[in-house]
Amino acid sequence: MGRVIIGVYPHKLSATIEVLDGGENVLGGGRFGTDRDGYRQMLIVGRRWPDRVWAVEGSNGIGRHVAQRLVADGEPVVDVPAKLSARARVFSTGHGRKTDATDAHSIAVVAVRTPNLNQVGVDDELVALRLLADRRDELAGARTRTVSRLHRLLLELIPAGAPRFLSATQAKALLATVRPRDIAGRTRRQLATELLADLVVLDRKLKDSDRRLTEAVAATGSGLPDLYGIGPVGAARILGDVGNIARFPSKAHFASWTGTAPIDASSGQQQRHRLSRAGNRRLNRVLHIMAIVQIRHDTEGRAYYRRKLAAGKTPMEALRCLKRRLSDAVFRQLVADTNRPPEAGPGGHSGATLKSSAASPTPIADSSDKSLPGPATANATAPTHRLQNPALT
Repeated sequence: MGRVIIGVYPHKLSATIEVLDGGENVLGGGRFGTDRDGYRQMLIVGRRWPDRVWAVEGSNGIGRHVAQRLVADGEPVVDVPAKLSARARVFSTGHGRKTDATDAHSIAVVAVRTPNLNQVGVDDELVALRLLADRRDELAGARTRTVSRLHRLLLELIPAGAPRFLSATQAKALLATVRPRDIAGRTRRQLATELLADLVVLDRKLKDSDRRLTEAVAATGSGLPDLYGIGPVGAARILGDVGNIARFPSKAHFASWTGTAPIDASSGQQQRHRLSRAGNRRLNRVLHIMAIVQIRHDTEGRAYYRRKLAAGKTPMEALRCLKRRLSDAVFRQLVADTNRPPEAGPGGHSGATLKSSAASPTPIADSSDKSLPGPATANATAPTHRLQNPALT
């Protein structure tokens, strides 16, 4: 018997599997718990086929706990993106009904038809970086909510409220000037004092989180912090979310993944492109902050931004063009960090073009500005030189 694919649709407490051969014939399946006994039974069922590959949906999300246990037991595991399995389910018979069994079938079908899915490995330091970056984002969100609640109370206690960018020291000084006599005012001041204590704790945790992120990024030896506008927090987010840069065959694919590549919306003789709202929005935010920082200072990014404005772009269009170029700079730096060119994946190509340049005043989007699907080429490579400055080339 040839190789079989075991599609795994994971939940927190259960996992549903379906086994397909190369001809998409169903060989077996079942639903198992994710506790120790249930996982062991699932493993016994899967090991009936010597040549097997486990295809787990969401190996970086809800399926991580199952995928990592399989990898630890020496099983080959590939990651199936949820979007691909959803498309397979829609185009199958059964009117796109969504059950655990149909989901497991769709996952297995995608793995059968897509030979170069990402291989799942053991969690490493990049996963630790992503966890630290996620924790930092959670702390920052909690601080924002706490400050907003504190602003609301201070507005009712003090005429005109507090300054927009409120620190714990400023809030403490403002509360010291308030001595309400009515019960509602005293209650507001008491709640504001409690929120102030929460703010002090969150500031301390954020400072500790920034220190840990700085040390973790420095330990990787990445040159991302050398790029103007990227700090330790942004570098940790990029490294943690990207993982292995070799999975992106070209800068165009990387830009499509970050949501900075325009989408071709041409029709007939009308040639136009529209804004992409897809991709990794967290990395898009990092690139947005990087672009704003470069525009506010005397950098090559500001010069490029002004050239786009002079060419007739609106400020938002010019900003998007700059983000696209910064995505290229980040891609080159990640490739330089690995000291080897990325390998072409399914649908990959070099994406080279003679018309794309940050120095070009022509505000057009071509093959290096957007992701173009097509067959992979045998010599698809990416530049390996290291960026010494934030120059946009």
